[in-house]
Amino acid sequence: MRKDFGSLGAVYPMPVLIVAAYDENGVPCAMNAAWGMICGMHEIALFIDEDHKTTQNIFASKAFTVSLADKDHIVPADYVGIATGNKVPDKFAKSGLTAVKSNFVNAPVIPEFPVCMECELLEVINTEHVYAIIGRIVNTSADEKVIGENGKIEIDKLNALIFDQFQAGYYVTGEKAGQAWRDGRQLMD
Repeated sequence: MRKDFGSLGAVYPMPVLIVAAYDENGVPCAMNAAWGMICGMHEIALFIDEDHKTTQNIFASKAFTVSLADKDHIVPADYVGIATGNKVPDKFAKSGLTAVKSNFVNAPVIPEFPVCMECELLEVINTEHVYAIIGRIVNTSADEKVIGENGKIEIDKLNALIFDQFQAGYYVTGEKAGQAWRDGRQLMD
């Protein structure tokens, strides 16, 4: 038996992304966004509203960063999502997060978060049904504590937050369930 929920966006998991950008005066702002995804080998799409202070900063600076929020920083990650930069002039001061200028784009890297994509603004898509900011990923950096012996980021060290929009909860990734591009091969024969 199934229960109908009507029109409900039932996508899980959703990443907890922290998007940051400088305004025209070099003041950083950050926001929590769950509606974002890689849309190409070197591009990311953020489905965030035009009226966010961080969105306006992206327009001003033509650059932004996208960090993966982690369990150790759940409080400031949630705070930058519930406080609006249109009313709070310095969310970084209140959150305890640090803004360090990227070496690759005109945007702040937040070193407290373990992984950061540094992006240039490529395009804004504004149609009747979609508003998206598309960025070209210029560089991705990671804290050494989440890098494994093979030189790659290890998910079990990351403790990345994922958002559950069914119950409005945060969860942590970690357990590996299989191997992509391998496990399904048994059905190929």
